[in-house]
Amino acid sequence: MRIEFAADGVPLVGELRVPDSTEPCPALVLTGPFTGVRDQVTGLYAERLAARGFVTLAFDHRNWGESGGEPRCHEDPQGKLHDLRAAVSFLRSRPEADGERIGAVGICLGGGYALKFAAFDPRVKAFAGIAGAYNNPYTMRAGMDYQAALASYTAVLERQDQGGPVAYIPAVAEEGEAAMPGAEPYAYYGTARSASAHWANQVTSASVRELITMDNMMGADFLSPKPALLVHGVADRFCSPEGAEEAFKRLDEPKKLVWLDAREHIDLYDREPYVTQAVEATAEFLHAHL
Repeated sequence: MRIEFAADGVPLVGELRVPDSTEPCPALVLTGPFTGVRDQVTGLYAERLAARGFVTLAFDHRNWGESGGEPRCHEDPQGKLHDLRAAVSFLRSRPEADGERIGAVGICLGGGYALKFAAFDPRVKAFAGIAGAYNNPYTMRAGMDYQAALASYTAVLERQDQGGPVAYIPAVAEEGEAAMPGAEPYAYYGTARSASAHWANQVTSASVRELITMDNMMGADFLSPKPALLVHGVADRFCSPEGAEEAFKRLDEPKKLVWLDAREHIDLYDREPYVTQAVEATAEFLHAHL
């Protein structure tokens, strides 16, 4: 069912899925890939997990999809954490959901957000990350001219601060500049695979600054004693297996790392058998811990 709730006064739109049960069920809040909206990856996982006995909430974060917020298509890390907080508050208000058995599930960039959010919200009892991006500035700094990148994006923000228009770049492009350049992201977002009336092929230039300065990996240091599951492909050019290994190393027990024989990051967005394998691992782990 389509639902609406608010975070910091910003209206958010989502889909609540409820299993066929006469009793309150464990509930999951989902957050997904960079630029993604709820009828893409998170919606698919929400549907599949609802079929396995969970109340699920997939929603559009502020600035994206049908939800409110400005500027449009802008990555707001702190705002996304606030959105997740409000989503859990919403779930706890629903009679279909057991408010004492709530988990956070994140896919791609959402893996890092779900990890950090779960670490600091005592209402969340378990975490699962699927093909997760566990961003931290140390890793980002190692792979680029970090100061030059910061200077470039800060110049964009300064122009906006002084009254200039919000600067945008494409979200994906097979060639040329984009937030996610190259053939693989385009194969999902640039084709019918991701078709959504609520997704636009644009993102604010300043969003990239947020990606390279956020520290979601730190959630691994604070999640304990909550259980954690990481599901990751053995080959992933966009959310590195090394990042999943680092997050797993920094987590305390109980924890589990499941490797899937996927060769592309977007395999875990919508390809079989990978989605089924990820859903089954997630459902088994969360049923055991919620």
